[in-house]
Amino acid sequence: MSAKIISGNEVSQQLKDEMKEEVVKLKAQGLQPCLAVILVGEDPASRVYVSNKKKSCEYIGITSLESRLPAETTTEELLQVIDGYNKDKSVHGILCQLPLPKHIPETKILRSILPEKDVDCFHPFNVGLISIGEVRFLPCTPAGVIELIKRGGFETSGKDVVILGRSNIVGRPLSNMLDQRNMNATVTVCHTKTKNLKERCASADIIIAAMGVPEFLKGDMVKDGAVVIDVGINRVDAPGTEKGFKLVGDVAFDEVKEKAAAITPVPGGVGPMTIAMLMKNTLTAAKETMK
Repeated sequence: MSAKIISGNEVSQQLKDEMKEEVVKLKAQGLQPCLAVILVGEDPASRVYVSNKKKSCEYIGITSLESRLPAETTTEELLQVIDGYNKDKSVHGILCQLPLPKHIPETKILRSILPEKDVDCFHPFNVGLISIGEVRFLPCTPAGVIELIKRGGFETSGKDVVILGRSNIVGRPLSNMLDQRNMNATVTVCHTKTKNLKERCASADIIIAAMGVPEFLKGDMVKDGAVVIDVGINRVDAPGTEKGFKLVGDVAFDEVKEKAAAITPVPGGVGPMTIAMLMKNTLTAAKETMK
């Protein structure tokens, strides 16, 4: 048996095509969705990510605003930029690209974005709404994971789900989302202190790997027919290759694909979904202004 490959590239394109049609209808009603992105410094990965967001906005028809600030920008200067976007009624979503330079406190910055414009869903108010089942936005990467499972044709209701990793960006919100009544999964969150980790994984119907450890999940940790979603993206040395490195996930792909019913690749799995869900949150924020 070899697993079905759940392509994030394909699913994200489906979503963007659907959103493109939706934007046409919104524009006909006089609403132009708009996303403002703030980039501080010259982090290469962040620049690529921001560029990809801009391309997605252009494809879907979302107005894309961009503020590029030097690395030496002060906290107060950054807060002023955010305040300007908070007050601008034509801007529906604000995203401050992470990581920020070390002298700028991320928590303070993320909490300064109005909850109704917090399309990354990092504000405690929006996180709290998820915990009580009154969702405004969903965090982009966890939402992308769930969309891949659904569009891959797999059910979560009644399934045993193991999440490897408990970060505030992926593991914690994902466990909360899967536990909601509309998902009805039984969720176990595992981490570095979890006992009998191999046995827990081997009993799971769905495994979501988000530990940040290259190829952590091995074939002998997965039962036949499990669905495996790989959130990790790690750069490892690959001597003799053109770049000298390769990108791998948190899953030993070649081993696990022989046992799983379905698996996401790295790259081309969860990554493209994160941007697609950001676009979806931006449309949600824009539509909220019509109510």
